[in-house]
Amino acid sequence: MTHSPLAAVLGRLPSGIFILSARTSAHGQSLETGMLASWVMQAGFEPPMVTVAVGSKRYLAEWLAHGEPFALSLVGHEQASFLKHFGKGFEPGEPAFAGLELTRSPAGLPVLRASLGYLECRVRSHVDSEDHRIFLAEVLAGELFDADTRPMVHVRKNGLHY
Repeated sequence: MTHSPLAAVLGRLPSGIFILSARTSAHGQSLETGMLASWVMQAGFEPPMVTVAVGSKRYLAEWLAHGEPFALSLVGHEQASFLKHFGKGFEPGEPAFAGLELTRSPAGLPVLRASLGYLECRVRSHVDSEDHRIFLAEVLAGELFDADTRPMVHVRKNGLHY
């Protein structure tokens, strides 16, 4: 089914590219990480809401399911280096932001300073699909760093895998 008409159409659904960052405290230590996220969509105006899909096997999905806040840094169309840096993923405790200039959201979450801007979010609920956990989150804060650069948009050839 990889080359089916369904896969071709699903793959053409455009999505933005974001770096999702979060922090948790476990066993007396604070951990931070980041991941590449492309399934992000605005989902409400009052209050402002977004949905984010995270692979259900990712440890970050558990952090968010337990209510940890997160930030979304919006990637610009010429910032492919972020894809390379975050595309491989990080193990828990592995430094995800080494060598990158950060700023902090009001809740203290890591935000990429070179990104176009960020949204700080609090999970309101989630639903599980077969392979992803979809989070509905309220946007609590945000800032636009670069109004002149276009956001990166991702379009795949096949909508049945990354």
